Amino acid sequence: MKSLYLRIYVTVVVVLLLFAAGSGWVFQQHLEQERVRAEAMVTERMGAWALLIQRSLPGQDTPAADQAAALREWSQRLRLPLALDSADGERIAQSDSFARRQADGVARGLAVRLEDGRTLWIMRPGRLRQAADAVRRGLGEPLPSVRAGVPDYGPPPGVRLGSPDDGPPFGPYSPFVPFIPPAWQQGVGLFVVLVILFIAVSAGAYPVVRRLTRRLESLKHGVEQFGAGQLNYRVAVTGRDEVAAVASSFNVAAARVEALVHSHQSLLANASHELRSPLARMKMAVSMLEDASPAQRAKLKQEIDTNVAELDALVEEVLLASRLDAAPAVERHEPVELLAMAAEEAARVDAAVDGTPTTVLGEDRLLRRALRNLLENARRYGGNEVEVSVESHADRAVVRVSDRGPGVPESMRERIFESFFRLPGHAEQAGGVGLGLSLVKQIAQRHGGSVRCEGREGGGSCFVLSVPRAA
Repeated sequence: MKSLYLRIYVTVVVVLLLFAAGSGWVFQQHLEQERVRAEAMVTERMGAWALLIQRSLPGQDTPAADQAAALREWSQRLRLPLALDSADGERIAQSDSFARRQADGVARGLAVRLEDGRTLWIMRPGRLRQAADAVRRGLGEPLPSVRAGVPDYGPPPGVRLGSPDDGPPFGPYSPFVPFIPPAWQQGVGLFVVLVILFIAVSAGAYPVVRRLTRRLESLKHGVEQFGAGQLNYRVAVTGRDEVAAVASSFNVAAARVEALVHSHQSLLANASHELRSPLARMKMAVSMLEDASPAQRAKLKQEIDTNVAELDALVEEVLLASRLDAAPAVERHEPVELLAMAAEEAARVDAAVDGTPTTVLGEDRLLRRALRNLLENARRYGGNEVEVSVESHADRAVVRVSDRGPGVPESMRERIFESFFRLPGHAEQAGGVGLGLSLVKQIAQRHGGSVRCEGREGGGSCFVLSVPRAA
């Protein structure tokens, strides 16, 4: 069974079938217990009534009219259909309600043998008659008093109820649970109810299970499309359950993978373009070496060394950018003293440093690279007046690198952090390939921080690097 929805559906159906079978068995046992309890109750009450009537009826030597009058009086008092037969089986008297019951097709009733040989017939009206009918069921079963494990609720001494051979005392079996149709309490009806319940729940469970697995199939199709190279494919997110959460996570992951692939493609294309300039200059210098004078050869060798250094720096920055894209989280957490680090890097470019000692957690090598890029960028484009300050604000450490250069137009203060972006006119004037500030932004984000460019009062630019402080 390869389809998930079929396995889920079969599991639901099997569990439902077991539940229905167990419920039916428990319900049947409950009905049986109630039936036995009702039989015992009816037997006890019938015996008590029989004893009461026997002690109150005139003897068999009393005229038949007196016996009939006493019988009708007790019938009215107890609201019971009664009849009395002589020892020879002849009918002495019967109440009007007893006669109506016989006319309606009800059997003779329950026979009570009196001590003098007469027979008293008793019928029970209404719901009590239903309970009395359960005493014998019309199947010739013994009374509860003779069943194993059932307390003896037999009639009082001196009263003997009719034997099973006397025939059904109250007619065919009638159930004693009033809110369930009589035919349904004999086993077949209960089975029919469980079958209908089973079919209804099975039919209702199928569309629910199918809808769930259809969404899983849609997610599977989306993964296949994405794996086939359609990076912009996204799956529909419906509902608020676990399947919707998986679909949403897939879309987020797909968007990130797509962005990384496009970033790498753009990085590769731009790096290839940037590599052409130093390679072309190196090729030209090498071709001129053979015919150059000694003084020209020295200049050409210096040009070749400069281009090789530029190529080395470009390759290093490209590799670092690729690694930061592949692993956006910090790999090592170590304490880094920013003020000391800023002083060391500022000494390389002869920049002024001030501030307060501040410790952060991160990778020393990457944070040092970010500070170095900011300082070199300020020296390259901002002139000789470069300043560095380190401050602490609540849970953030802030490093400001300021210069007195021409500044960055406000419309380009976000774009200068894009890979290979350079301000107009700066490409050949000051060198660089446009990856330095992009690496600073990636390193800041890798440490849970940010970087931005602001205008400086009096002219120039101020780059603000903010990262979380150590706890």
